[in-house]
Amino acid sequence: MKKSMIYALVAAPMLSLAPAAHAQSLTEPAAMVMTKTPGCGCCDAWADLARAEGHTVEVIETYDYAGMKADHGVPNDLASCHSVKVGDYVVEGHVPLEAVKRMLRDKPAISGIAVPGMPAGSPGMGDDPKAKFDVMAFGGDAKEGEVYYKAGVE
Repeated sequence: MKKSMIYALVAAPMLSLAPAAHAQSLTEPAAMVMTKTPGCGCCDAWADLARAEGHTVEVIETYDYAGMKADHGVPNDLASCHSVKVGDYVVEGHVPLEAVKRMLRDKPAISGIAVPGMPAGSPGMGDDPKAKFDVMAFGGDAKEGEVYYKAGVE
């Protein structure tokens, strides 16, 4: 048997699996690493919501709040209680998981998204789907004050 025929017989099954493996990786929830201050219950509640959506969430606790924000490149005016690394992005605060999914799907040229402060009804802060607040984009191509997602509206 010719070498080219052997290579074709060996490679064909692997090539037929490649699209399925790629499709599966697009649908699997992304792994997350959350950095938060110790004992913050609302941060734990947000992590539990992410886990319920199928994400794995590693939690790192630190008392260095300012350092945590600086390490993640979060602008001071967008800071909240926890920072999450997911893929190449930062998710700051009580961001709805729908906004996270959109960001991971669309892959905008930004550093991340944030919900400044701790709005009542946001995920981990009461989980009210009717709560209205803005999710802001930051870094990269994001303009200052750019709204990425409108919770309670979209």
